Amino acid sequence: MKKLFAFVFATLYISASLSHASEPISLSGAIEILKSQNLEIKGAQIDIEAAMQDAKIASENHYGKLDFIQDFARSDDAGNVFGFKLSSREATFGDFGTQEFMDTAAPSMASMQPIPQSAYTTPPHDLNYPDERNYFQSKLKYEIPLFTGFKITSYQEIMNSVTKIKKLEKSQVVNEKIYETRKSFYDMALLEESISNLGVILTNIQILEAMTYEMIEVGYAKKVDLLEVKAKKGNVERLISQMESNKELLYHYISFLLNQRVTSIQTPSLEIKTPSISNSDIINNNLDIQKANTGLVIKESMIDASKSSYYPMIGAFAEIATADDKFLGDASDHQSYTVGARLTWNIFNGGADSANVEKSRLDFLKTKTQVALANSGIELQIQKIRTEIESFNKDIESLKKELALADEIYKNYEARYREKLSSMSDVIIKQSEQIQKILQLQQTINKRNERVFALEKLANGEQR
Repeated sequence: MKKLFAFVFATLYISASLSHASEPISLSGAIEILKSQNLEIKGAQIDIEAAMQDAKIASENHYGKLDFIQDFARSDDAGNVFGFKLSSREATFGDFGTQEFMDTAAPSMASMQPIPQSAYTTPPHDLNYPDERNYFQSKLKYEIPLFTGFKITSYQEIMNSVTKIKKLEKSQVVNEKIYETRKSFYDMALLEESISNLGVILTNIQILEAMTYEMIEVGYAKKVDLLEVKAKKGNVERLISQMESNKELLYHYISFLLNQRVTSIQTPSLEIKTPSISNSDIINNNLDIQKANTGLVIKESMIDASKSSYYPMIGAFAEIATADDKFLGDASDHQSYTVGARLTWNIFNGGADSANVEKSRLDFLKTKTQVALANSGIELQIQKIRTEIESFNKDIESLKKELALADEIYKNYEARYREKLSSMSDVIIKQSEQIQKILQLQQTINKRNERVFALEKLANGEQR
C-alpha cells in the first residue's frame, strides 16, 4: 500500500511538472529565466568574481604578510656549526679552541715564561674541525609596507576599475541576450501572423479550387485552370511549411538561450513603440561608453603607479625565532627577536622611470581620444537607427494600404472569374501579388522591430 501511494504521488508530481513545463512562456518570464540560466551570463558572473578576488589581493597588500619558517640542517662545516650554536645561544669559549690554547700555554705560564708564538698561530682543531651538528630553527616573521609611493593604492584602484569593467561586460552580455530573446519572440509572432494570413489565403484557394471543379463540370472552366489553382495551392503550402520549420528552429534557439527546453511561448503584440529616450540619455546609459570611461580611469591610475618609482619605499618587519639541535628544544630559553625597518630609494635609473611615466601619460591621452571617438560613434549609430525606424514606419503604412488594395483586387478578380470576365491566370497573378505584399509587410515589420531593439540595446535596455 505504501508503494502504491508513493507511485501515485510520483505520477501526480511528474504530471504536474510536465504540465507546468508545457505552459507557454511569456516574454517577461523568459527574460527572468534567461538572467538566471543562460550559460554565457553565468560565465560573465564568474569573470566578475575572479576580478573581485584580484581587487581583494591588491587591497590586502596593505596588511603585509606573516610567515612561519621552519629550517632543518645538518652540517660539519665550521662556519655553519659555530653559527648554529650561536643562534641557539649555546656557543662556548671551548668552541674557539680555548682548551687547546691553555694546554699549549700552561707550561710557559707555570714557569713565568712568555707564551710561545705557536700558541697563537696554531689553528684550533675544535673550531676548525667540529663534530657534525643538527640545526632546527622555528621563525615567525611579519613584514608590512609602510610607504610604497602610492603604488599599492594605485593598483587597488586599477583592480577596482577592472571589476567595474567586468560588471559592465556582464551587463552587455545580459543586454545582448535579452535583445536576442526579444527578437526571437517577435520573430515568432511575425511567423505566426504570416502563417495565419497564408492560412486565410490557402482557404480561399481551396474555395477557388472547389469552385473550379464545379465550373469544369458545367463547361465554364478548363483543366488548365484547375492545374493553376493546384500549383498556387502547393506554393502556399510550401511557404507555410517553411515558416513552420522556421518556428521549430526558433524554439530550438530560444531553448538554447534559456538553457532549457521550450516548446510553447506567448507571442507578444507586433506593435512596438519607438523608445522615447533622448540621445543624451542613450549615450549616458550606453555600456560601451561606460566601459571606455572606466578604461580612462585605469589609465589615469597607471600614471600614478608609474610615478611611484620617484618615491622611497619604506617597510618594517619583526620576527621571533628559536633554535636548537632538536626540534623546539629549550624553545623558551633559546628565543630571539628582531625588529627593524628599511628604506629603499632609487636615485637614478637611467631615465627609465620618467620614460614609463611619459608612456603612461600618452596611453591616457590615447584612451581619452578613444572615449571621445566612442561618444561620436554611438551618437552616429543613434541617428542612423532613428532614421531607419522612421523610414520603416513609412514603408509599413504604405504596405498596409497596398495590401488592403491587393486584397480588394483579388476579391474583385475572383468574382469576375465566376462571371467569366477574367481568366484563372489573372486571378492567380493577383493572388501572388497579395501573398507578396503580405510577406513584404511582415519582412518590413521585422526589420523595423530589429532596429527598435538595436536602439534599446544602445540605451542598455531602456524601453521608455
